[in-house]
Amino acid sequence: MTSTLDVDTRRAPGSRPRSSVRAVRIEASGTSTDAAVADIGRLYDGREWTARATDHPFAYRYSAVGDRDVTLRRSQIGGFIRGVVPRSEDYIVQWITSGHGVPDVVQDRVPLQIDVPMLLPTGRDFLFEYQDHDQRLVHLSRRLVHEVADEQFHTGDVRDLGLDHLRELDPAAVTQWRNGLALLSRELRTGGVDTLLWHTLTRGTAAAFLRMYPPTVTALPPAVLLPRRARLRAAVEYVHEHVAEPMSVSDIAGAAGLSVRATQEAFQRHLDQTPMTYLLRTRLEHVRRDLLQADPTTTSVQAVARRWGFAHLGRFSAAYRDEFGEYPRATLRS
Repeated sequence: MTSTLDVDTRRAPGSRPRSSVRAVRIEASGTSTDAAVADIGRLYDGREWTARATDHPFAYRYSAVGDRDVTLRRSQIGGFIRGVVPRSEDYIVQWITSGHGVPDVVQDRVPLQIDVPMLLPTGRDFLFEYQDHDQRLVHLSRRLVHEVADEQFHTGDVRDLGLDHLRELDPAAVTQWRNGLALLSRELRTGGVDTLLWHTLTRGTAAAFLRMYPPTVTALPPAVLLPRRARLRAAVEYVHEHVAEPMSVSDIAGAAGLSVRATQEAFQRHLDQTPMTYLLRTRLEHVRRDLLQADPTTTSVQAVARRWGFAHLGRFSAAYRDEFGEYPRATLRS
C-alpha cells in the first residue's frame, strides 16, 4: 500500500498556495485477505475486520485522490469483507457498480442497489458486509459541508445537521451530484487540487450533496443574520451547538459576550421570545426529528422526550402540540 500527501509541489499559474492545500493520493492492492484488512481497515480506523475468498481467488484494489476536503475513492474486492467502521468526521456517499453490499447489517439492514448513492451512517459505529463488489466513495469533510450548509441554509455552528442517510433521493439532485463529480474528476486529471477551479468545484460538490441530503436542523432566524447582530447570532448558535447540554441564560449571554439583561432584551426585541423559550423550541425541533426517524415498534415518546430534557410527559405533549399542531405520538406513527 502507498499513501502520498502533497505528492506534487509544483504550482500552476493562478493556483492556491501549497500551505492551504493538502493533496491526498492513496493506492493499495494485493491478493492477501490479511493485507486487505490491514490496508483498507487502517484507512477507516476499522476494528474486527475479516476477509475471505469466495468462489475465486481473493484480490483487492483501493484508490483515493483529492484533498483534505473532498476525495474520490474506489474500492474493488473480489471476495468477502466485513467489519466495524467507527464514527467519522467525514460525510461519505457511496454506491456500487457491481456486486453486493449492506452498509449496516445491524441497525439499517438496507442492501445497496446498483448505481444508487447512499450516505453512510458515519455519525455512529456501523457494521458492513460487502462481497465481490466495485464500490465508489466520495469523502467530504465536515468543515466544508457545514460551511456550505450555513451559507445556504443558515444552520449556524452546529455539530449535527440532522441528515437522513436513508432518505429517498430526488432524481434531479442525484443528476446534479453526478455532473459535479464528473467535473471534479476532469479537474483532477487536468489541473490537480491546488487550482481555484478545484476549490470552486469542491464547494459545488458539497452544495450538490446537501441537495440530496438537506439539513433538518432548525435554520437560524433571519433576524440574527444581519452583520450588526453578530452577538445575537453568537448567542443563537450557542443554543444550537449545545442544545443537548444543561444551559442557562447566563451561559448563552457569556457565549455572546453580553450581559444577561442585554441577552434577554435582544431575544425579546428581535426574536419576540425569551432565550429559554428559544431553547425549548429548539429542543422540540430535535424531538420531532428523532420521532420522524424512529421505529415506532421500538421507540417510545417518553424515551425521546427524556433524551431532550422533558421530564413531565403531559406538559411536554401540550407544548409539542402547540408548536407542531399534532401530538408527539402522531408524529412517531407517521
